[in-house]
Amino acid sequence: MIIATIVVLVIIVLALVIYNYSVHKKIETYSNLNQRITSLNVLQEFMKTLGENSSIQEKLESINDILISKYSIKYSTIVVFDGAQYVVKASNVDRRHWNTLKNLQNDPVFGDSIKTATPKYVTVENENEKLPYQKMEFGRAKCAMFFPLYVDNVYIGYWIIEGSIPHEFDHIDTTILEVVRNNIVTILKTVENQSTIENIVRDDLYSGLKSEEYLYGEGKKTIDKFTTSAICLFKITNLPDINTQISRKTGDNVITEISKFMKANLAKDYVFVRYMGPKFAIVFSGADKNGVYSFMEDMKNKMEKIDIYAGEDYVPEEDEDVVIVNPKVRVVISTYYKGTALDGAFKKLEEYIDSSDENTISKI
Repeated sequence: MIIATIVVLVIIVLALVIYNYSVHKKIETYSNLNQRITSLNVLQEFMKTLGENSSIQEKLESINDILISKYSIKYSTIVVFDGAQYVVKASNVDRRHWNTLKNLQNDPVFGDSIKTATPKYVTVENENEKLPYQKMEFGRAKCAMFFPLYVDNVYIGYWIIEGSIPHEFDHIDTTILEVVRNNIVTILKTVENQSTIENIVRDDLYSGLKSEEYLYGEGKKTIDKFTTSAICLFKITNLPDINTQISRKTGDNVITEISKFMKANLAKDYVFVRYMGPKFAIVFSGADKNGVYSFMEDMKNKMEKIDIYAGEDYVPEEDEDVVIVNPKVRVVISTYYKGTALDGAFKKLEEYIDSSDENTISKI
């Protein structure tokens, strides 16, 4: 009798488990179906927005608004490089937080995402924590998904969505988000004409050079025409001191003059870009690093003899004569092999050049 009762209880428990599983699957199916219907509606609205006779700015704002309303996303922001700086093109975040949001490309947490062109999801574990990139806006967002934006293999900015509770995006439909990103890129591609967008995303304001994004995009196409090339990173080591002890404008003048000097002495086939801050990158396409070493040694000596006048924002002392600064330069050279990671090669150069402020020239 006892055994029969146990058997009946086991059967009842199994039946309840099967029933609960069936109900769960039905709910999950309904949820997925509902999400797909929502996604389809969103895509239809995107297509309508793309076809409207409106400005690029208005289109980006419309897509941002559609996403926020249809998916109940707390915050959504689109940031694009305009040739001088990263600017917020569309956002529902309070403007006092925009300075943080438009500088996320410099945050280490998103570095790999930008280099690999893949999304990055970050979240806190509890309400008392803050996201790695957050500063004064503690408590505003608890999770975020970051999407780098590329036009013709050139990095031009990013789109970031943020949630107000931890792990809010754990089960979000990433497929539709990828479609959203592609629609943002499509809109950016329609900026008045292609030459305009090339200038917007690739030219640095003070040096007049292409940016690091160009190096890994269009620039790499030129570089990979050769099996091996010499690569060089040089750094103006005293630029921070010039900015703080003399003036910011003087520092800008240093960047401008050094850029003009090097550009005038480099062959057009070589890729020369403003890498980041006081650093500049050169790819000597098809050249040997030993020959480049001799050339850069001569360039380094000449750069350090260039007299650069203090900017107009510098206020001299009463008895002070005209202030002139001379850049100090550190150089490192290596070899890049076609088919290997160009960003990885420059990362090694950057680590080496940042390990010391000695004004030397080295081969690694």
